Order: sequence, then structure tokens, then C-alpha cells
Amino acid sequence: MGDDNSVFIGNKPFMNYVTGVVMQFTTKNANEVIIKARGKFIARAVDVAEVAAKRFLEETVEVKDIKIGSEEFENKEGKQVRVSIIEITLKKK
Repeated sequence: MGDDNSVFIGNKPFMNYVTGVVMQFTTKNANEVIIKARGKFIARAVDVAEVAAKRFLEETVEVKDIKIGSEEFENKEGKQVRVSIIEITLKKK
């Protein structure tokens, strides 16, 4: 799961993630970048994908695939909880 071309969305400032995605395509010359998020960060992942593809990398990158699902894990209180997940794959045109 720890692919080199994955960007995990969390609490950092929004533009950090956009920059991360853009850097994967430009400096690391990746053909695909997977934006991953779960729970409350799913909306932010969609925004990161849209801003990166439409504003910074327009005409060079497109959405290849979107996977959704849910994961079960143990929270801090020790209870099993299910959380939604999303993986947005961007690829070079």
C-alpha cells in the first residue's frame, strides 16, 4: 500500500497535497499518481485531484480511475469502526 506514487490526504494545508501531486508528475516523472483518503478527508481528496488536474496540470493529466470502498479498523477506544475510503488515480494523457 505504500506505493511511491501515492499521496495520502490528511490534516496538512490543502496546497501541500496539490504540490505533492504536481511534484510526482513533474520531478519524479510518474505516469500515474494515486490520491488516497478516508473518512472526512474524502472531499479534500476530490478537491486536490481537481485542482491538480484542472489548474496546475491542465491538458497533461486526467482522471484514470476512482475506487471507493470501506475499511474496518480499531479506534482509540478499542471499538471496531468502518470508514469510507477513496482512491483517485490520475494519469498522464
